[in-house]
Amino acid sequence: MKEILLDALGYFLLFALVFSMAATVDINCFAAQLKNSKAILLGMALQFILMPFLGFLVVEMLDLDKAVGVTLLVITSSPGGSYSNWWCSIFNADLALSITMTAVSTLMSIVMLPLSLLTYANFVFDDEVVKSLDWPSLFKSIFVVISAVLLGLVCSARVRNFTFNKMANRVGNFSGLALILFSVVMSRGASANDVETDIESIEGKGWKFYVGVAAPVVVSLALANVIVTLLQMKKPERVTIAIECCYQNTGIATSVALTMFDGNDTGDAMAVTVYYGIVEAVCIIIYCIGAWKAGWTKAPPTDSFWGIIAKSYEVSGDNHSNEQTHFEDLSRPLLG
Repeated sequence: MKEILLDALGYFLLFALVFSMAATVDINCFAAQLKNSKAILLGMALQFILMPFLGFLVVEMLDLDKAVGVTLLVITSSPGGSYSNWWCSIFNADLALSITMTAVSTLMSIVMLPLSLLTYANFVFDDEVVKSLDWPSLFKSIFVVISAVLLGLVCSARVRNFTFNKMANRVGNFSGLALILFSVVMSRGASANDVETDIESIEGKGWKFYVGVAAPVVVSLALANVIVTLLQMKKPERVTIAIECCYQNTGIATSVALTMFDGNDTGDAMAVTVYYGIVEAVCIIIYCIGAWKAGWTKAPPTDSFWGIIAKSYEVSGDNHSNEQTHFEDLSRPLLG
């Protein structure tokens, strides 16, 4: 009964996060992004082709052991989903594009996730990693995300009220923080019950571990920015695509680690998810601050840091073009 209630709470927080972020987006902006085939196709290519290939290269070049290598391949094959929306909202990237990419990538992951693992994990380790995936949980998450996106957009289109958008933004930010705390608590519970070693200890793993696990994040973030700049994408779109590219879902890899490995191998595999999560969060924060100061986000670079964190800038048009722009400040409760 307890596990059922905890699962329900996790799915509720996931639904609340995605629904609220979708409800914050103007339906016209979302409709415009659906036609933005250049950005969407590029984002899908980076998520489902570049990231798995980078993971494969790292595992091959550094000759990582099975527990670390398989876990890293699962992570680089799993798009980030709802958390990427949260990062885009917090740092004022193109939230409409992020929501659109989440909907598309979530549907595509049904096919692309197992295909990537069949291609790379079986090639490197000759092991049927796909069988270790928690398919029921994966499909439940996909259903929750898609239904939340659709319902949030419908509500945004029907209500068309700034007060509703403000409330949705508040709920989304609190849900994002709550979901992070919930994930931390759940991982600690799993470590205490299922893993003999301390899964949160990432010390003394050797340089191959630290370099190998961090490399896909850093390299994908750099390559994504080079590509979107060469293609002359709009600046907030560049930030969104870069975040969507490098931010991966470590939850799926955690499930695989707990079901596929035993003993010290489980601890090594779980250490990958912990360390990757730390690296991607730190890299995204540093990158987003730099992007904001460079004028790439929808937040004015002259505003204070806490000001841009505390507000969501809903912009009509390109924030840095000569066209007339319209700002809607959605105050957030992050600062109390």
